[in-house]
Amino acid sequence: MSYSKDMHDLSHGDDAAAVNDLRSAVMRLGRRLKHQRVDESLSPTEMSVLGTLARCGQATPGELARREHVQPPSMTRIVALLEAKGLVTLEPHPDDRRQKVVRQTEEAEAMLEESRRKRNAFLAGLAAELTEEEWAKLRAAAPVLEKLAHL
Repeated sequence: MSYSKDMHDLSHGDDAAAVNDLRSAVMRLGRRLKHQRVDESLSPTEMSVLGTLARCGQATPGELARREHVQPPSMTRIVALLEAKGLVTLEPHPDDRRQKVVRQTEEAEAMLEESRRKRNAFLAGLAAELTEEEWAKLRAAAPVLEKLAHL
């Protein structure tokens, strides 16, 4: 990861405490969201791969490995599991015969939509307990958290 010259050192004092609080809150919320699964047979990693395919449309296993921050052999196993479950297809790469392109199936799309609905309803229920001011702050923070998730 590269940092600009203006990047602050966030390892001391109030900044370190804020980083710790953010990490703790994100981890707790993430664990709670993981329990809001539609298909218990899929691992969080498999769901994440399907989510990545939903965003990018298609990818090679190598591209998926980079995006998911896993080793290529691990991604090959994950893709094989998803293919066996009928959630992805492997097709020849249009430009490179040595590679395959992974695409999600309609079944995967429907499952992801149901998963999003369930998790969104869960989060909406939590957010209903916030004050208007807290909700406004959280809404404003969402794009920053999204950026942080993709750095």
